[in-house]
Amino acid sequence: SSQKPCRGYRVSSAAPALYVVGVDVGSTAVKCHVYDRGAAVRGSSCRKVESLYPRPGWVELDPEVLWSQFVGVVKEAVQAAGIHMKQVAALGISTQRSTFITWHKRTGKPFHNFISWQDLRSAELVNSWNRSLLLKVIHVIFTVLHFFTGNDRYLAPSFLTFSTHQTSMKLSWVFKNIPEVTAKKNNCCFGTVDTWLLYRLTKGSVFATDYSNASSTGVFEPFTVLLSIPMSIYPPVKDTSFNFGSADPEIFGVPIPIMALVADQQSAMFGECCFQPGDVKLTMGTGGFWNVNTGGSLFASHRGLYPLIGWKIGEEVVYLTEGSVSNIGTTIKWAQDINLFTSVDETAKMARSIVDSQGVCFVPGFQVSANNSSLCASFMGLKPTTTRNHLVRAILESVAFRNKQLFDIIVKKVRIPLRTVRADGGVSNNSFVMQMTSDLINKKIEKPSNTDMSSLGAAFLAGLASGLWTDKEQLKKLRRIEAVFEPQKDVKEYKPAMDTWMQAVKSDVYNRSNL
Repeated sequence: SSQKPCRGYRVSSAAPALYVVGVDVGSTAVKCHVYDRGAAVRGSSCRKVESLYPRPGWVELDPEVLWSQFVGVVKEAVQAAGIHMKQVAALGISTQRSTFITWHKRTGKPFHNFISWQDLRSAELVNSWNRSLLLKVIHVIFTVLHFFTGNDRYLAPSFLTFSTHQTSMKLSWVFKNIPEVTAKKNNCCFGTVDTWLLYRLTKGSVFATDYSNASSTGVFEPFTVLLSIPMSIYPPVKDTSFNFGSADPEIFGVPIPIMALVADQQSAMFGECCFQPGDVKLTMGTGGFWNVNTGGSLFASHRGLYPLIGWKIGEEVVYLTEGSVSNIGTTIKWAQDINLFTSVDETAKMARSIVDSQGVCFVPGFQVSANNSSLCASFMGLKPTTTRNHLVRAILESVAFRNKQLFDIIVKKVRIPLRTVRADGGVSNNSFVMQMTSDLINKKIEKPSNTDMSSLGAAFLAGLASGLWTDKEQLKKLRRIEAVFEPQKDVKEYKPAMDTWMQAVKSDVYNRSNL
């Protein structure tokens, strides 16, 4: 993924009187952009997020470091824009989803570090629940109900399984393994990154989250009642575009209004102006996320797809369905770290310099599986003639092939005509991946000028709440498209290579599961 350096930079020109600040707290970086009325970036700042790995499979973030980075990027971006804090009309915050922390309600002291959405410490608990008799009974009951009624509301529980990505399972682990949390449960606050930042920004006076973040955690699903987690620890849920109060003036010098909290993928969807049912957003960053706007209808969960609340603004509630793959940007960064290439900008050219990968396949899987710790990433089909170009092409092809797999599931399961696909995230700057994905799915893909859509979405939502922008129609006119990728090859031309890749993936999983 091609990204600007993680430091402040300035875009100079005469500035309008009011600005909106959008901050994206992601898995790899905290980014802040200052936008004017035309949604042009006036100043930016970025700091890398350093994950902690205290034990194998555990992934944490230091809350004090994250807080310092958040405050730092806001100050740096405003300074880079050449404006005063008093000129900021609103602050919008987009955050990585499901990463959470618990803290003491009165003192504000955390009971532990942030536990990342990538963390696997609940694997044993997850496996225990998935093997339980109770879950099998639930499956049978809802399978029968779905068979006789045909109602999709009974479909998801019929194949419900718990996973390590669910916040509820990791939170259950916390209550079982951190005695202080259990002892202070009546004075315990739970929060995802958005809630905790809001709490800190307001010096403890505001405790809340929004619908997009709440729906992403899974803690409000009906089956989480089985985990015996007290409901008193959860924050109230507010609109996504909403006046959450103001940052304490001691932090930025003035009380900046906090006008939006939003989960990162939903924020990117809003930033791409995917406001109509059937609009599709593809984010390729640390992971890959396909989101489809399903309008006012909550789409039933299917294998590979998950329903979410996109945003709530007043009476309007917009739902999305999501499919995701892990380790896209992570894989490309790893390839750079082991010197397969010097700059990510080279990779598209390297891939095009050869006619194919010479049968070399990259099998993704950097994140250890909760069910099988032997599963991991690998190359297959290596030969004495294999070069760096073949390895790089194999990695990029694996991204496009996985995009194709998810898109096919969406086409099969989502009963809404799909419109143009809009891509964002660092990997969307790779023209080889973009063109190959367009060919494979046989759809036009638009790439915006600014690929930091999570920050822009948060800014749009905050700007609407503050009155900087009037409505979504105005936001649509502010979209800037840098490139459009249209299908150039018949999907059949890719079939041999994709069949080889799929066989490699199946073979790798089978071999490792029998170790």
